[in-house]
Amino acid sequence: MLQAEHVTIKYGSRLAVSDVSLSIRPGEITAILGPNGAGKSTLLRTLNGALKPSSGQVLLEGLPLHQFSRRVISRHIAAVAQEGDVRFPVTVLEFVLGGRYAAASAGAWGWETNRDIKVAHEVLDETELTELSGRLMNELSGGERQRAVLARALATEASVLLLDEPTANLDLAHQAAILALVRQRSDLNKVAAVVVTHDINLAAGFSNHVLLMKSGHGVAFGDPAKVLTPELLKEVFGVRILVDAHPITGVPRITPVHEVRR
Repeated sequence: MLQAEHVTIKYGSRLAVSDVSLSIRPGEITAILGPNGAGKSTLLRTLNGALKPSSGQVLLEGLPLHQFSRRVISRHIAAVAQEGDVRFPVTVLEFVLGGRYAAASAGAWGWETNRDIKVAHEVLDETELTELSGRLMNELSGGERQRAVLARALATEASVLLLDEPTANLDLAHQAAILALVRQRSDLNKVAAVVVTHDINLAAGFSNHVLLMKSGHGVAFGDPAKVLTPELLKEVFGVRILVDAHPITGVPRITPVHEVRR
């Protein structure tokens, strides 16, 4: 289990995250929602050990995260940042296999094992990238690169996934497919996942818990049906929100109400 206990993060005098506590349990997906500048990505980087809290602490299996080496952390936690440029001319398959090195499962001399290759091909198939496995990463579209970054994280077989806007640049079909894949990993393999997203409806459909953030503060945390209310969403986003039940799944369905002044 991964825990944040009263985590506060400052950049100089600027407060980015203020006294946020969070528990990420096996088999559960937690969505972090909030406007730009709310501190969502900063909190995610702290959960990965990339940032050190100004106060409070992050615990991995009950021990302070800073006690672990980066190599050990990478065996337990895989992070997916927002899609960016890949400067090195590597193929999609080579890029995904890099996740196996992070998991320290490659052979003693750095060569891929048969299991490494098997796992890489499995996640390429899951993320619908098999036909692109031989293409260079810098030749892919933004959405294709985003799926490759997720595939690399899945290849680590880490028990915790930290996903920062994993559906950015993806079309509607791939948005749902990617989060369905994360949901499946959570259900079948007891993977814990934290997803930072701007898509409230996707969060409502796939997450067990929602953390609402505003100006670095945790406004509410809990079951989507209890957190995604018109009152809390208006407090966080500053707009009127209609919340009803999805006609098929029954999960909260969020629709902004745009009032035109005449």
